[in-house]
Amino acid sequence: MQPIADLDVLLEDAPAPVSSAPDVHSADAPRMVAARPGTNGRSVYIETYGCQMNVADSELVASILGADGYALAEREEDADVVLINTCAIREKAEDRVRGRLTHVRARKEKSQPGLQIGILGCMAERLRSSLLEQERLVDLVVGPDAYRDLPRLLSENHESGQAAVNVQLSREETYADLAPVRYDTNGITAFVSIMRGCDNMCAFCVVPFTRGRERSRPVTSILSEVGQLVDAGYKEVTVLGQNVNSYRVDADGHAVDFAELLYRISLLSPELRIRYSTSHPKDCSDELLHVHRERPTVCDFIHLPVQHGNSDVLKRMRRTYTREHYLDLVDRARSIVPGIAFSTDVIAGFCGETDAEHADTLSLMEAVRYDHAFMFAYSERPDTFAARKFSDDVPEAVKKARLSEIITLQNAHSLESNQRRVGTEQVVLVEGTSKRSEDQLRGRTDTNHMVVFDRPAGLAAGDYAVVRVNECTSATLLGSFVRATTLAAETAIPA
Repeated sequence: MQPIADLDVLLEDAPAPVSSAPDVHSADAPRMVAARPGTNGRSVYIETYGCQMNVADSELVASILGADGYALAEREEDADVVLINTCAIREKAEDRVRGRLTHVRARKEKSQPGLQIGILGCMAERLRSSLLEQERLVDLVVGPDAYRDLPRLLSENHESGQAAVNVQLSREETYADLAPVRYDTNGITAFVSIMRGCDNMCAFCVVPFTRGRERSRPVTSILSEVGQLVDAGYKEVTVLGQNVNSYRVDADGHAVDFAELLYRISLLSPELRIRYSTSHPKDCSDELLHVHRERPTVCDFIHLPVQHGNSDVLKRMRRTYTREHYLDLVDRARSIVPGIAFSTDVIAGFCGETDAEHADTLSLMEAVRYDHAFMFAYSERPDTFAARKFSDDVPEAVKKARLSEIITLQNAHSLESNQRRVGTEQVVLVEGTSKRSEDQLRGRTDTNHMVVFDRPAGLAAGDYAVVRVNECTSATLLGSFVRATTLAAETAIPA
């Protein structure tokens, strides 16, 4: 169960996802900034696409530029600099970003010639030549390991008008010393990045090429950041990494793995829920599962991407586990942590996929019965192992049909999962007002199920509440308020 060992290639210079998970941002939907003052007379607008890691990276960018005197603009029209933090994991996300860049460039040429346009993140790393030289859409291109260089690059471009580029990958950069500016936060939940890069080299994935080798952040800096969030009143953190459960550093004279790190975080506060994303089945150890069981603030929910249900396809995908290993892991997790909930990623129509292999995905889903899932049609990404070695030979119509079958099945399983909770009482962390009514609140259970319930007097975002579930849809539990509570009271955390 070792990662693929051909990482030397990193040294060389699809339809959108469908999710059954509640209230989750799509990879091609942007997240915007909230306004903050600055000191140098210039302002920056940051727009973020992609995964939670990109959101965390944008918070780092805001910190770096804020320290250099930039204000944060709430609207692109009010900014001197527009930065778009990008995702390259699927073609549709790239197309969406190109459309945004074209729009902003047109405005610059028409009415704001001094506007600086920059692209950050994974797409910047992969498409720097095209964006700068061929399409001429941007003024600067900055990769995910070069954000500290942003003030210099912006200054040079502003003064000279010449394009500025830094997309160099690093073997050391973790931004461990930076305090993110949580500019678009509810003040309740936060992301904490604990590692960067990925060593797994899955055949379909471009991330190792855009984010480089795995490197883990020091334990002390992680605990310090989480402690600061606790002091600021946050009630939930999600620790992040491209492969978060491969975290490993040397500290206090011995190796600290992800299970121990999670345990240490859980000691910081009895009122702080802890989640993590994204994990790899090969690194989901029994020790980690025991932390879920022994520390009640570690949520009983794991995002465990399977990608496919057939062992031969998994081998072509270079996932380093079999169908049997994965199902055994799920069974072991449910034995150690009764009631644990799972979400997953599933790809339809990978290279060479037959009808029988697709059927194995459906049968695996039937065996596991995921609570939530992110489901995709395969989208070939340039430079990946699959693009180099395999033919993207499953017709688009077949991909679409197979994806539809996967979605239909998962919707049934999500509804089933929610129906099992009707009639139960659930501890909910209130995140805010329901999107449909000011008279209702919304929040999540320990198992990441979204709950909507009528607003009682005196209950606010950041409070814990016991809610009785009365009915449900496939995406949402609908309930009634029972009582306000605390996490410590409901979990009886041992000393």
